[in-house]
Amino acid sequence: MGLSLQEYQTTLKSRVTLSGIGVHSGKAVSIHFSPADPDTGVVFSRIDLDGTPREIRALVSEIGATDLSTVLGDPSGAYVATVEHLMAALLGLGIDNVAIEIDGPEVPILDGSAAMFVDAFDQAGIEEQDARRRYIRIVKPVRIESGSSWAEFRPYNGTRFEVDIEFDSPAIGRQAFATDIDAARFRKDISRARTFGFMRDVERLWAAGYALGSSLENSVVIGDDHRVINVEGLRFADEFARHKTLDAMGDLALAGARFIGCFRSWRGGHKLNASALRRLLSDRSAFEIVETVRQGRGRVGEMVAVNAPVYAPWMI
Repeated sequence: MGLSLQEYQTTLKSRVTLSGIGVHSGKAVSIHFSPADPDTGVVFSRIDLDGTPREIRALVSEIGATDLSTVLGDPSGAYVATVEHLMAALLGLGIDNVAIEIDGPEVPILDGSAAMFVDAFDQAGIEEQDARRRYIRIVKPVRIESGSSWAEFRPYNGTRFEVDIEFDSPAIGRQAFATDIDAARFRKDISRARTFGFMRDVERLWAAGYALGSSLENSVVIGDDHRVINVEGLRFADEFARHKTLDAMGDLALAGARFIGCFRSWRGGHKLNASALRRLLSDRSAFEIVETVRQGRGRVGEMVAVNAPVYAPWMI
């Protein structure tokens, strides 16, 4: 795929709201998305805490937990859980700046994928802003290992994900999904892939206070006989690997800027994704901050390195 970069930052054209329940908390929640100024990034605001909104930025530095989902903020205080599907939709559609108000501790799970976030952002509309977008371009490999799992960033002329998974169940087995990312591919190939789990784990999760809102309406469930028990079946033959790609996109969106490179993982998850991103950003020789310049007749030309901190300006 040839490299095609958006030159300017984007935001929503209008406000839009979604309501549902948290997959782990089981609590009803409404979430409101509004346009935001250039260089704002993605900012959550908990509007249900003592009448005083508490802001939480969608950045890797704000990750508080990665057990079964990605949690931003302090898990014992002001936090927002299960942000990964929403963040994947923002990354996939190329939305840079958005103000998010939420009246509960967890982003609604909706149908278990990113599809309803995509629909909401399409309803609101997306508009270009008067500020250049900066990218994190990978210039050398960065790898992290954890037991038999690993993840790495490699230089690549585009934004690419290569995700391999393996589960001890014939319903999943070993699956791989690889794709370059743009809005069209995200909509068609990734956004509709749902979260999944095993019936055998339900009681343990409930006892630990997780999966209280999980159902066949928002999760692909694998029964004790290793069959998918959802009546409608799978949306894709490799839906499990596609959903893990969706999760990885959401976790890596917490870089605060889009990356140009290839992310690969084997048997990964939220914790490994976050660790890989931290490892990348801690090695200033592994990446550079770039933006595009125009070269005649209004066409976007080469990328140029810019004088910028390790993080994009709004991350400081």
